[in-house]
Amino acid sequence: MVYPSWSCSIVHRISFCILRGDPIELLVFGLVLLIGAIIIFAYASKIRRSVRAKKKSCGIPKGMILYSDLNVPAAPLFSSRSRLTGKPDYIVRKDDHFLPVEVKTGGGQHPHHSQVLQLAVYCQLLEETTGAFVPEGILVYNNVPYTIPFDPKLRFELESVIKRMRSCLRSGVVQRNHQEQKRCTHCSMRQYCNDVVPDGP
Repeated sequence: MVYPSWSCSIVHRISFCILRGDPIELLVFGLVLLIGAIIIFAYASKIRRSVRAKKKSCGIPKGMILYSDLNVPAAPLFSSRSRLTGKPDYIVRKDDHFLPVEVKTGGGQHPHHSQVLQLAVYCQLLEETTGAFVPEGILVYNNVPYTIPFDPKLRFELESVIKRMRSCLRSGVVQRNHQEQKRCTHCSMRQYCNDVVPDGP
């Protein structure tokens, strides 16, 4: 291992002081090291407080954050079995379980069902990636956390939706499942869609 030159100089200086038996210089070096340790501890405490404040403001539940895709891009999760890929906003370890956390905002009072299904995909991806049982996911909607159980009902619905999506891809026919013009206006796939809700007067 290669150590920085400044650290080697400090070690050599301290060793020299010990050999000389100079208590004043040893005291000075001790104070310098103590001040450095205090600064490092204060900086680490500041980072911990910042992380806690961020988690609280976003409604993220207590637990160790193992993965985040919000601050810097993270590697996507991938399942070769289900041929799905995705990146949850966070992965939190809580009570020996890995939980995906997805943060959403919107004008409604409650999360949309499509967002619940998106979280279910992350639950399945995380389960297949880690090989560990994922009992639930956390959907933070407008800073309010909702615990979504990844129960048999949601698992079955997710599998059904995936099968329908693949069937649509094979046939090339995708039918619109809503009558909301606003959703079509802001849809990222609008330019490819032949079934757009017409703009109002």
